Amino acid sequence: MANLGTLYTVSAPSGAGKTSLVSALVKSNPEVCVSVSHTTRPMRPGEIDGVNYHFVDHATFEAMLERGEFLEHARVFSNLYGTSQQWVVDTLKQGIDVILEIDWQGAEQVRKLMPDTVSLFILPPSLACLRQRLTGRGQDDTAVIEARMSEAISEISHYVEADYLIINDDFTVALAQFQALITSQHIRRARQIERHSQLLTELLA
Repeated sequence: MANLGTLYTVSAPSGAGKTSLVSALVKSNPEVCVSVSHTTRPMRPGEIDGVNYHFVDHATFEAMLERGEFLEHARVFSNLYGTSQQWVVDTLKQGIDVILEIDWQGAEQVRKLMPDTVSLFILPPSLACLRQRLTGRGQDDTAVIEARMSEAISEISHYVEADYLIINDDFTVALAQFQALITSQHIRRARQIERHSQLLTELLA
């Protein structure tokens, strides 16, 4: 049997540092990759189609949805987001871990379809810190920031649904905790048995 990768969902309110943590983790872990979601959200300055997201229009997204191509999908701030189910399955079969950066709605859908998924929620150390991070981006106007702050309260309440929780106060500490989570899954008994079956047989001979 092939040693399957582990599927992770990583959720957080906007501004909690989710993307930065995931990016830093993936850079130091060649066996971990991030799923590139499809979205109808407009491309932001510096983003690249196929790297940050697969940017599609509403008609294309709806057609993919009707064909059942998404493992999960959600509407966030009037935009649609979805994860390609076939890509996730194919990647896990190669023994590569996959991280889905999705909101709590998407994480809930994924858990129903793939119960072995490991879910992580990232929180800011305070609402004041969250507001500071959103303002510091310099990408959104005041109205957008206020809308994101309002939505954050609702999103934060869903941390109770995750398997693991990281408070992103000190980035270095948060990243170390994230790495520890990945490492712990790699040494689970079932994965080690598949990876070292010959050794285990010899040790018991």
